[in-house]
Amino acid sequence: MKTARTWAVALTGVDGHMVEVEADISNQTPDFKIIGLPDKSLGEAVQRVHNACKNTALDLPRRRLTVNLSPASLPKQGAGFDLSIAVAALAAGGALSSRSIARVVHLGELGLDGRLRPVPGVLPSVFAAARAGFDTVIVPWGNEAEARLVPGIEVRPAASLSQVAVWHGAEVDVLEADPVAAAAIARESPEELDLADVVGQENAVRALIVAAAGGHHMMLSGPPGAGKTMLARRLPGILPSLTEDEALEVASIRSLTGESVQALDVVPPLESPHHSASVAALVGGGTRSVRPGAISRAHRGVLF
Repeated sequence: MKTARTWAVALTGVDGHMVEVEADISNQTPDFKIIGLPDKSLGEAVQRVHNACKNTALDLPRRRLTVNLSPASLPKQGAGFDLSIAVAALAAGGALSSRSIARVVHLGELGLDGRLRPVPGVLPSVFAAARAGFDTVIVPWGNEAEARLVPGIEVRPAASLSQVAVWHGAEVDVLEADPVAAAAIARESPEELDLADVVGQENAVRALIVAAAGGHHMMLSGPPGAGKTMLARRLPGILPSLTEDEALEVASIRSLTGESVQALDVVPPLESPHHSASVAALVGGGTRSVRPGAISRAHRGVLF
């Protein structure tokens, strides 16, 4: 019987929790079980990991393999645990160095051909790993730019399971295939709007300046075409720039929506939901994975 351990991250909203991934091999009827409150997509990692290892020339042992995600009381969801499960299972079978994987965080979804696919929420996951004191994190190639936004931790982008296995001491050929890029969600580039461009509206401009200076709420009331939206869109431009930590918080929320985050934006965000937006669109939520609503996306910024 042999046990190997590595690390992954479970997200609860924007908060990341370190999860120890333990793999144990015993001399019993061949089987592959994942325990520790996995959801449906995580339970299907059994087949993804098995096929990815097979197609990478890294066969799993034909014995009983049990993977435990600890703490067991914390719900886990998503395919971002695939890489950590595969690495722990291979190390338990002796294909990888158990010592090499012990203090490395592994994030990413596995394709059946062994390629690593990007996953949402990499930025808050890497931030949680750095805060927990880890030195190295391995992420999919498509999430490299997002992961490198977090200071104080070494980021190793990988395109395939074979590349990760070689880093951990396996003697296999690295898969020659095009890396999977992140599916970017279209996001309008914020215009550089200046309050000085507003002609007239002296009282409204003064109210905007007072609200920005004191951090006050404000109500804009008037008929259509009076300039309410024009003024509100210029409010972030007179607010103080975000600090690095605040910009990381805002970018982490964007990462949870599945958006590809390439850089930190120091301009406070502006969210302007339609007046007919539902409660779910405003507040966010979800049955398993929590999706941020307009209120959360406006964190550190303006909700109009």
